[in-house]
Amino acid sequence: MENETTPLEKVNNWIKNSVMLKLATITILVLLLLIPTSMITSIISEREFLNNAAVSEVSGKWADSQLVNGPILTIPLVYEYLKDDKIVESVKYWHVLPKSLDINGTVDPEKLRRGIYEIVVYRSALAVNGSFVLDKMPDENNLKTIRWGQAFLTIGISDLRGIEDDVIVKWNNRDLKVEPGSRISDIAYAGFTVAVPDLTDAFGKDLAFGFDLKLQGSQNLSFTPLGSNTNIKLTSAWPSPSFNGNFIPDDRQVTEAGFSANWKVLQLNRNFPQSWIGSGEAEKLQNSAFGVDLILPLDDYQKSMRSAKYAIMTIVLTFLIFFLVEILNGRKIHPFQYTLVGLALSLFYILLISISEHTNFNLAYAVSTCAIVGMISLYSMSVFKMPKLSMLLVATLIGIYGFLFVTLQLADYALLMGSIGLTIILAITMYFTRNINWYKLNIATE
Repeated sequence: MENETTPLEKVNNWIKNSVMLKLATITILVLLLLIPTSMITSIISEREFLNNAAVSEVSGKWADSQLVNGPILTIPLVYEYLKDDKIVESVKYWHVLPKSLDINGTVDPEKLRRGIYEIVVYRSALAVNGSFVLDKMPDENNLKTIRWGQAFLTIGISDLRGIEDDVIVKWNNRDLKVEPGSRISDIAYAGFTVAVPDLTDAFGKDLAFGFDLKLQGSQNLSFTPLGSNTNIKLTSAWPSPSFNGNFIPDDRQVTEAGFSANWKVLQLNRNFPQSWIGSGEAEKLQNSAFGVDLILPLDDYQKSMRSAKYAIMTIVLTFLIFFLVEILNGRKIHPFQYTLVGLALSLFYILLISISEHTNFNLAYAVSTCAIVGMISLYSMSVFKMPKLSMLLVATLIGIYGFLFVTLQLADYALLMGSIGLTIILAITMYFTRNINWYKLNIATE
């Protein structure tokens, strides 16, 4: 009778040996570990925000992204209207776009640092050439006169701080000086203006223009396809361009040594006419812009954020190894020990983001992996008390982090790699647990 187990002892033994209770406990721990994981993603977002703030600060001092919008030939028109028995004059602007527009340029990238953050800026040298042809008269209803002698060119530059040298515009082999500011701010908010010679006798003639523009900016360089036939060619030593906007290059080459790209845009490719009166086409011009971003390829914050999204997978798989060791080899593992391992796994992402801010991402990933795998494997030796099981855990962790690293590198195939990898992991787990009788299974006592 002395050896009879009391109800309290039975409950205590059930708590110690119940597989379902241990599974429930592990599940609760996994869910609780999502709290520090979400805090880690918040930290990564905060660091990315600080990086973006540094980019904005440096760009504000250097020059922001640049949009070249022009040249546009503008001719004042005087209309007369009868209003309340009085003749009223109204001046409107007749905007004419180039017949041809050719831009050849080189973009020389530079990397600037603001504290620990890196920002991409550039210096560009653009040779702009083309011609205008006045072969279509404006609306002549109520038209009093055309002020041919007051015509002017507008070259829109989105950030005038980026202009490095004086600009001389050649107009039919004549050098013309430029004036700061845009007179047609509804179409080109910022830029410079060039007064052209009297166009009274220019109707139907080819009016050639050309100028060189040295322009610095940050991250992006874009153009508006104003020519009836627009041809743009850019070359750069930057190996990671991103072509964006309304048109992509007709021909491009991207290598580790840099890129070259050619755009050809016809009048029929865009949704605005060759000439118009007023500002009705301004929005369409803005929406037609295209160009290139000089990006840092899949920057460290994006990679860190994507890796943190796999935290739940890493924690679950590591806990699975501990759980299988516990039920198949009779090694009791306390929930507190699971918690320590889970926190160590979460610490990986803090190490990754903090180290990657001072060195390249791949090295940071290797250092963080070695630190966390080494810490958990050494801890498991005292928990498992079997070197073979600890080596199995090390191999599993290396496999998990190796799989995650490959997935991060393959940005375009990340979802495919992730789904295939998870399928394989689930299949392996099903294979090694296929003979376990979960109804009769209790955790063995030591």
